[in-house]
Amino acid sequence: MDVWVEKHKCTGCAHCHDVCPVAVFEMKDRDSPDANNDHAPEADKWKGTTDADVLAKWKDVNDGHHHFADKFDGTSGGLSVGVNGSACILCQACLIECEGECIVITDDAGTVYRSIYK
Repeated sequence: MDVWVEKHKCTGCAHCHDVCPVAVFEMKDRDSPDANNDHAPEADKWKGTTDADVLAKWKDVNDGHHHFADKFDGTSGGLSVGVNGSACILCQACLIECEGECIVITDDAGTVYRSIYK
């Protein structure tokens, strides 16, 4: 199993981190050297810019999350990084909860799963 996050779409909501039963995701500060420590292809690595459509959708939402905050404060902010993709059990909880619709999972047979916010 391979899991990565399309960093330019990540809002920092931390839902994936919170719902994953096998700790696939870690939250990293946006300026952390570890922000790209997953198997994301080059196009999906964090380069300091947020997707304009995702930003427009979430920038003014007041739901208790620090969307697009540079630092992870223990509840939200920062970026999600799929550091333990091999532990994924394909329960798909993260795919349903991801506000930025930025999680990609490829199973061992090559089937690709993408998050679609509930």
